Amino acid sequence: MLHVEKPSSPEASPRSTLIGHAVALLAGYGFLLVCGLRSHPSVLQEGVTPARVVAAAGSLAVTAVVLLVLDASHPPAGATTLIVSLGLLHTPTQLAVAAASVVLVTAVGWLYNRVTGGAMPVWAAPRREEARRG
Repeated sequence: MLHVEKPSSPEASPRSTLIGHAVALLAGYGFLLVCGLRSHPSVLQEGVTPARVVAAAGSLAVTAVVLLVLDASHPPAGATTLIVSLGLLHTPTQLAVAAASVVLVTAVGWLYNRVTGGAMPVWAAPRREEARRG
């Protein structure tokens, strides 16, 4: 949605999209491992447990902080990290497919904006401070 509705925003840039989802996948999977949930069924089957709450909250916090530090805000990455930390995707194959899907959607969004004259940057949008300075 960001690629179409707000293609020139920093959050929609290919850089933020790819970094955001990569960090989210790693944080979600990391918290699955740390909380001992890798081989558990998903939250939909097992229900909400204290370990699952820690995994979800921890992965969201880590994703948010890392993206802030990297200046790569991408709000949909919050959903990605929850999908993983809640156990909906939990195998390396599933994570690889999710990562490949992000690359594909980003490429399609980028091509769409090139064809339609959208303002999506090639890699990274100028940060708000840079744009103001001009």
